[in-house]
Amino acid sequence: MGSNTKLTSAMLTWLRAFEAVARQGSFAKASDELAVTSGAISQQVKCLEEALGLSLFDRSAKPISLTAEGRCLAPVMMEAFENVRLALLDLAQPSGNRAITLSCSPSFAMQWLGPRLSKLRKDLHSTDVQVFGEFHRLNRFKMSNGKAYAAIRYDNGDYPGLVCTKVLNEWLVPVASPAFLQANPRLRKLSHLAGRYLLHDSRPWFDGEEASDWHEWLAAVGVAKMNQELGKSFNMAQLAVGAALAGEGVAMGRLALVAEHLRTGQLIAPYPIAVLAQADYHFLTLRSRSAQVKEVLAWLLSESQSFSLLTDELLTKLKIQKLEPPHV
Repeated sequence: MGSNTKLTSAMLTWLRAFEAVARQGSFAKASDELAVTSGAISQQVKCLEEALGLSLFDRSAKPISLTAEGRCLAPVMMEAFENVRLALLDLAQPSGNRAITLSCSPSFAMQWLGPRLSKLRKDLHSTDVQVFGEFHRLNRFKMSNGKAYAAIRYDNGDYPGLVCTKVLNEWLVPVASPAFLQANPRLRKLSHLAGRYLLHDSRPWFDGEEASDWHEWLAAVGVAKMNQELGKSFNMAQLAVGAALAGEGVAMGRLALVAEHLRTGQLIAPYPIAVLAQADYHFLTLRSRSAQVKEVLAWLLSESQSFSLLTDELLTKLKIQKLEPPHV
């Protein structure tokens, strides 16, 4: 390794160029971001490589790729510059009156978080949270390049390189409208439930198993899988719940999304067993987190705890049994 590794102004410039290229995956995109020519960016990275005595990019690959040494340095520099950016933002607005953009699973955003936003803004009066409903899977690079400061996803919580905090577990319970059950009284017995009556969230999370919510619940209560093709599939859990409200069949409800409908009687749980889901709701951030993001996380954890207590009371009132199967 080269000996010229002091953090001089030149070295910081070279590191900034390297970080931009590593994050953007392109010298041209990095030059656009930093408002200098591609040649200048290339020269700065070359100076860094000479100072370190290392090759950081494989320039023969199309597109360029990081070497093993580059992959080691890149996340360190991305986190360092992200820390600086967040610190500057906090210093620029010390009152904390800055919007926090939260990328959120659409169904959870609409049914659970949306009705609580006014309370969040009241409790955290110095923080304005803007919610974007999004499905896509996140990683360190997407969050560094994107506009979201944090995210909430319903899945198994596998996010290398991000801080992933479980904020709420989920319970699965089949639901249907009173009108649908009145028109199909035989379906009040689980033995008469058939695949053609099922309403599916076709893929509960980005890379999860298709219709896994129904599979989990049926396996937990000891019922064989039913022919999924006979039911109706939707690309959002809330659409399947909406179909159940409209009397089109039996949806696999997630308690976070259907608790209010159960409380008001708009939906009924014909098979009173709530199964603990394998997936949870997770709060995702970069390792560099502003004070406001930490406040939002603390609020979510507190609100989730209150919600869990209320739903426990609701399940008891409706005589719905909670079942926690051993998850592999």
